[in-house]
Amino acid sequence: MAAPGHAPADAFFLDTADGPRFCLYHAPVGDCRGALVYIHPFAEEMNRSRRMAALQARALAAQGIGVLLLDLHGCGDSGGDFGDASWDGWLRDIAAARAWIEEKTGCTAGLWGLRLGALLAVCHAQRAAVPPARLLLWQPVTIGSGYLNQFLRLKLAGELLAGGSDSGGTDALREALKAGESLDIAGYALAPALADGIDGADARALAPRCPIDWCEVVAAPERPLPPAAARVVDTWRLQGSRVKVHLAAGPQFWAAPETVDCPNLIAASSAALRACE
Repeated sequence: MAAPGHAPADAFFLDTADGPRFCLYHAPVGDCRGALVYIHPFAEEMNRSRRMAALQARALAAQGIGVLLLDLHGCGDSGGDFGDASWDGWLRDIAAARAWIEEKTGCTAGLWGLRLGALLAVCHAQRAAVPPARLLLWQPVTIGSGYLNQFLRLKLAGELLAGGSDSGGTDALREALKAGESLDIAGYALAPALADGIDGADARALAPRCPIDWCEVVAAPERPLPPAAARVVDTWRLQGSRVKVHLAAGPQFWAAPETVDCPNLIAASSAALRACE
């Protein structure tokens, strides 16, 4: 049931050149003053973040911002197999979703991405002929190669728990991918095309040409932006990007085995976009 004053989200399949993509559209309440496409995180982080994405989408819709929650190729309820997904294909999905919501609302859409979805948003912003209206980045992954290594280590950990060895570590797994082999990791088939796209994505070289709200979840209110994130923010600012940093104390909900909320993150994001009126 929708919350009072909120219409239920409209679920539909968006036809794209690569197949149908499942979407949930949260229409703006009252006059529309903006639009966002949500780009979910990678693999199991997507499922752990669904509730937070829904809560934030409803909060933004209440502020007059239309929000489209997109399931990428092979993810969630979208068509296609995860094992057939590619980085460029996911960028095409984002472009198609952005075109849909811009036609629906008449607004140039922004992108809201979480974790690897934030890195996808930055890559789209760099490539698009018309930059998005803004970027709302939640806990962005900044260096794809490092994130890929973390994911590959899940396979190594699984092999060790099963009584095997690390079989050469992440270097061996990377060689298998380069040889055209897909890897089964934590129930997800990682194809070479997707791994190569993740591996080559580096936010440090992709200073976006639109306003950016960088939202970072920290353990306590007094904690600063982590050094690696601060270096990327500084690099972007030196290249002319307009970046505002928002720190929100709370749990890392995308990594928690149980469903947890981070109300401070929702409040910070809502306030950041409300300030754009």
